[in-house]
Amino acid sequence: MPFDLDMIKAVYDALPQKVEEARNKLGRPLTLTEKILYTHLHPESPLQKYTKGKDYVFFAPDRVAMQDATAQMALLQFMMAGRDNVAVPSTVHCDHLIQAEAGSAQDLAKANEVNKEVYDFLSSVSNKYGIGFWKPGAGIIHQIVLENYAFPGGMMIGTDSHTPNAGGLGMVAIGVGGADAVDVMAGMPWELKMPKLIGVKLTGKLSGWTSSKDVILKVAGILTVKGGTGAIVEYFGPGAQSLSCTGKGTICNMGAEIGATTSTFGYDEAMSRYLRATERAEIADLADGVKEHLTGDAECYADPEKYFDQVIEIDLSTLEPHINGPYTPDLAWPISKFAQAVEENDYPAVLEVGLIGSCTNSSYEDLDRAASLARQAVEKKLKVKSEFTVTPGSEQIRYTVSRDGQLKAFEEIGGVVLANACGPCIGQWARHTDDPNRANSIITSFNRNFSKRNDGNPQTRSFVASPELVTAMAISGSMKFNPLTDTLINEDGEEVKLDPPTGVELPPKGFAVEDAGFTPPAEDGSSIEVNVSPDSDRLQLLTPFTPITEEEVQDMRLLIKAKGKCTTDHISMAGPWLKYRGHLDNISNNCFIGAINYFNDEANNVANYTDSDTDAQFLGVPDSARKYKAAGISTIVFGEENYGEGSSREHAAMEPRHLGVKAVVVKSFARIHETNLKKQGALAFTFVNPDDYEKVRQDDKVSIVGFSEMAPGKNMTIVLKHADGSTDEFEVAHTYNQAQIDWVRAGSALNKIREELA
Repeated sequence: MPFDLDMIKAVYDALPQKVEEARNKLGRPLTLTEKILYTHLHPESPLQKYTKGKDYVFFAPDRVAMQDATAQMALLQFMMAGRDNVAVPSTVHCDHLIQAEAGSAQDLAKANEVNKEVYDFLSSVSNKYGIGFWKPGAGIIHQIVLENYAFPGGMMIGTDSHTPNAGGLGMVAIGVGGADAVDVMAGMPWELKMPKLIGVKLTGKLSGWTSSKDVILKVAGILTVKGGTGAIVEYFGPGAQSLSCTGKGTICNMGAEIGATTSTFGYDEAMSRYLRATERAEIADLADGVKEHLTGDAECYADPEKYFDQVIEIDLSTLEPHINGPYTPDLAWPISKFAQAVEENDYPAVLEVGLIGSCTNSSYEDLDRAASLARQAVEKKLKVKSEFTVTPGSEQIRYTVSRDGQLKAFEEIGGVVLANACGPCIGQWARHTDDPNRANSIITSFNRNFSKRNDGNPQTRSFVASPELVTAMAISGSMKFNPLTDTLINEDGEEVKLDPPTGVELPPKGFAVEDAGFTPPAEDGSSIEVNVSPDSDRLQLLTPFTPITEEEVQDMRLLIKAKGKCTTDHISMAGPWLKYRGHLDNISNNCFIGAINYFNDEANNVANYTDSDTDAQFLGVPDSARKYKAAGISTIVFGEENYGEGSSREHAAMEPRHLGVKAVVVKSFARIHETNLKKQGALAFTFVNPDDYEKVRQDDKVSIVGFSEMAPGKNMTIVLKHADGSTDEFEVAHTYNQAQIDWVRAGSALNKIREELA
């Protein structure tokens, strides 16, 4: 029987009436996004018209999903909430802590040994509080969710920024920080600013080398990494219905790279086929019964400019395959222009590694299409000239493609199959290289390609493409290869050309698996003990944050003025630091070590004035923060546009808070990170005049005027006392509502929850 069938049935039973009530209240047809949002309002937000981009609204998500790196901190927080059980269906997925090095079996065995303490903690805390547990090797969270939990018209949150993957099955699935997950698991309302709506109309049909991945690569090029901020992207049109369910998932997954709150598609035959193929026919039957409510009203799609805040149209029949990068996922190159881009930008022309799979592109269809190229390579006497790795998305996918021969096809051309885990996508990659600092190029079918993300080398130019294009490029070994037009020389010296990839949407023999990797929780977890050793360097019980006081925001010192792009990877790196995701003090030693100091263009080297107001001591950022904190001196951080872009990791908010940072002032925030700062009781402000960023000097003393009178919609004033005796002051804005200001006054949202549940 499918998971949570009774819950899903209850959602569908109530859906027609709720949709009709919402349509009547708004007095117009509804998009799919609006149907899902308005039918998931929490009782604390009555049914009424909410203003997009302005009103904060309380929602009641149907479920929560957590990956192991973020679940540690989320569950350590949940343990402080005072509940005996989670209020909604919740799951933990062990996918982030497995390092890719030698191959699937060896890497999984090593991970089970190295991470035993963490896995035991997650297993026991899940067992105690009624949380489903997916063990290491089961697969990547988003693929597992799509295969088992996602359902059309549902709403879920997940502690990973690529939670929107479930939009491929018609959900509104949103990536959040762990504190948001705690809210929902504790039975509290979950808050979100009512999103704007971006409509993407798809016409035509994919063919040849073009795939679903190219749709989102094209959209990323149009909207950029912050063009979707504060918005939900809804795909519609005949082209949308021509895509497979997992292809839709790929598009929604990588919507995180445009800053979108989430992305989604309306329910259609492809989703029904996928539900039935993954043994959820009961859910498909229920969805078929209410299908008119699981997509946008026809009027919205006939006249989209009237119902969406922005509309983009893409003809799939003329869409070219794309390669995006390097260093940012929105630098979009059509394949016909890419060789020229390599030449003009002096990108290293030799392709060192091609990596396919990941949560974004590891479906049966993805791997089947890529495998068709591997089989061609064997027939045409070609082998990969680049290192080539394959990451299946789940044990079910791995088992099925092993049975059906796709994995053998990859291995025959020199491919290495990695564990069913995130691996190189998040920096969990022991890369084979003779020089870890050499300029080089890699291509992946992943979603992100920030500097140093995959292998820690700032000289690695990482590009993003579809699995089939990555496979073709790896066979060629050249960044300048265009498989649509170019030929290759085979082992016999003959000139050969790759035919376009082919593949099927779903396995003809059906999916199969021997051990999917799921462990259900105990019926009664009251007697289960969750032990955390006080001597552990991996896990640490949390101490509640104390509220910020008026005195603490006077004469603060600058911790860092971050220059340029400052993502969550810059603030709290992943890779080897993942081992400390359950130990706040230890992981705080990576705080801002990747951010560039405005005053010297260096990473992890900032001025500290603890010992002298005039003579700076230069320290690493965490060391400087700890020195200020020990001296009782509060600190502040300044940054530029789209600050906190990237992963949902709340560690990037908790670490500065733990180290004494009271406020972060930037030109603009990425949505999840701003929320995470609020949840941890920190102050998140934006410059009213972005040029005021230039006024901040490294030896300033910084004060916030009127903190005790902070109120919704009321700007604050910041005063800079410069070392030469002069001063500057400027206004900063904030988006705190009264409930969020109450979090600050309580020290954190969790502190407020605990008060309310007491």
